[in-house]
Amino acid sequence: MISARDMMIGGMATAPVTRAPAAALSERILLAVLFVSVLASSVAFIEPSPHDGLMGLLAVTALIAGVRFERILVLPLLLLLIFNIGGLLSLLNVPTEEMTVQYTATSIYLAVDALLYACLLAKNTMPRLTVISNAYVLTAVIAALCGIAGYFSLFPGAYDQLTLYGRAQGLFKDPNVYGPFLIWPALIVIERMVARRISLRDILVVGIIMVGLLLSFSRGAWFHFAVSGAVMLALTFVTAPSPKGRMRVFILTGLGLAILVMAVVVLLSVDSIGTMFQERAHLLNSYDVGDGGRFRLQELGLDALLLSPNGMGPFEFARIHGLQQHNVYLQAFIVYGWIGGMTYIMLMLSTLWVGFRTAMVRTPWQPYVITALATFLGEAVEGFVIDSDHWRHFFLLLGVIWGLFAATTRAQQQLAQ
Repeated sequence: MISARDMMIGGMATAPVTRAPAAALSERILLAVLFVSVLASSVAFIEPSPHDGLMGLLAVTALIAGVRFERILVLPLLLLLIFNIGGLLSLLNVPTEEMTVQYTATSIYLAVDALLYACLLAKNTMPRLTVISNAYVLTAVIAALCGIAGYFSLFPGAYDQLTLYGRAQGLFKDPNVYGPFLIWPALIVIERMVARRISLRDILVVGIIMVGLLLSFSRGAWFHFAVSGAVMLALTFVTAPSPKGRMRVFILTGLGLAILVMAVVVLLSVDSIGTMFQERAHLLNSYDVGDGGRFRLQELGLDALLLSPNGMGPFEFARIHGLQQHNVYLQAFIVYGWIGGMTYIMLMLSTLWVGFRTAMVRTPWQPYVITALATFLGEAVEGFVIDSDHWRHFFLLLGVIWGLFAATTRAQQQLAQ
């Protein structure tokens, strides 16, 4: 439960952190660049993506605006540094492969991204967090609309460009990345409706995102949403400020589940959706089992990591066995070596730990911590059946959780003075 001291943090000590006026021109420019950078994150069908270039601009703008590295972020910095050192060492196994260097450079870039988001949110927290969440919800709606347009072929060429194997992918290259991308913005809006207010706009936004998620036909994304949604609702219930608030969460959760079930039933009545759903909804499909199946490859991946303390290097497992092992934890050991693999697990566990600690403290950004943590936990679980070490939104969540942990710690320190 939330202590009286935590409630004081929400009401008193956070004021200097969250209500600092963003009057300076540099801060207004920073917020504008931040909005555009996050808005571009759903355009991921080309490499490098527009989002990648904008993140460089965001880093420069952040320096000009006076954003500095916070000492409390030393732990994620060290873990991400050691993780990528493991990746660099593994390149010694594949020194002549050009794509492996690009792969490792992308890993380093994403680590820098996560730290940049964390530093941004450590101070002037609510204005910057509001910009991030608004931009992410908007770009998720755009991505979902693109996926819907592609699936139903609403304009010439839409099906070919915006779907893959009959599954919506929006502006991504893979439905299995597109689906998880939609989950945090969906939870942001659902939490707002369950805990505070319901608006027609939010109902429309959630409806669009949920249809887009369904049409991805990604079993991992569906399970991810179920796990993340359950965690979010549980934390929202536990942290509700009053018995009345908890009753609201309980009633609206039941009502929302009923509406979700009815909406899915209606959508499944569409022949194309119902047929694809029946095909994808099996717990195990042909590509999961057998000699070339996902789980057989994971067994081979376990053997490979035990025999390769320094890692095999990027793409080497797929070159030998024909396909990736589809498990981000095996991926961490196979590509980044034992050093990288152990560090990745430590990074995941420490992020979940600080996330849960931060979620239990009453602050203005508590709802965002809850939804980010719930999404991150769902993504951690989904990592057992997919490689997510290069998902941009994963590193955004990582940075958000650590940044809000830093902001909460700062508020607590101010209260103690």
